Amino acid sequence: WGDGWRGGDSSSVQKQLKGVQEIHASSGAFAAILADETVVTWGDPDSGADSRRVQSELHHVQQIAANKGAFAALRTDGSVVTWGDPEYGGDSSEVQDQLRHVQQVEATDCAFAAVANHGVVAWGLPHSGGDCRKIQKQVMSF
Repeated sequence: WGDGWRGGDSSSVQKQLKGVQEIHASSGAFAAILADETVVTWGDPDSGADSRRVQSELHHVQQIAANKGAFAALRTDGSVVTWGDPEYGGDSSEVQDQLRHVQQVEATDCAFAAVANHGVVAWGLPHSGGDCRKIQKQVMSF
């Protein structure tokens, strides 16, 4: 139901939506974690529905965080895979080397933060929390 372009029509992935454990939403897309710990996405490609670039990495997924236009998936090995609008954190390449040994990922409207064993890592739009450099000393002791 709803606007098909914004995720309301899942017919293109319906056959893949078996054993759904969780569903997460951006402003116009959905991501489902399946029982086999893989991920299926649908909806508006500009809101994170297009996960083809990282699909081969979307296995052993234990958690997904979503914001307006991007998704971040936490894998069981403590790594994080991101996709969607690069400005909103869909591109985590600038902090990817810090996204290891992660225990939790959370989202604001346009950014992500990850709790890792070495501190907190943030990415996405700075005004939405995507830059924690000013408080890095405080979050390193977190």
